[in-house]
Amino acid sequence: MSHVEVAVGYATSRKGVPAPASFRRWVEAALKGARRRKAAELAIRIVDADEGQALNRQYRGRDYATNVLSFPTELPPGVDLPLIGDLVICAPVVTREAAEQGKKPADHWAHMTIHGTLHLLGYDHIEEAEAEAMEGLETRILAGLGIPDPYRV
Repeated sequence: MSHVEVAVGYATSRKGVPAPASFRRWVEAALKGARRRKAAELAIRIVDADEGQALNRQYRGRDYATNVLSFPTELPPGVDLPLIGDLVICAPVVTREAAEQGKKPADHWAHMTIHGTLHLLGYDHIEEAEAEAMEGLETRILAGLGIPDPYRV
């Protein structure tokens, strides 16, 4: 795989939040699983519920904090940079969901990171066929990391 750069910023407590090396490993797994061979750069911002809610309201029109938001890079024509975009992951939502779903917190963090990275690469789950394809890919990537199928809760 080509060079991968993952910048992680913490806008909330780091307690219970994985280390940058974990996020990098998960992003690399997503890129490999999606067969992306080009260099890639992205930023991950870990936020609290207030910022997560504000961003979700501003960019998606939904007034609640969500687990992960993906912002794919839109470069102007002729600009060839490895930037694929930014992820915003809401720490309290991921922690709560892991507990509610009976998952190991690190496994759910991995899933949300991989899920968001696939969105940056153009995968989506709006249509049923797209959702099945994306979920299948997520499940295979996670299995490669020794993480159980997140959709069999």
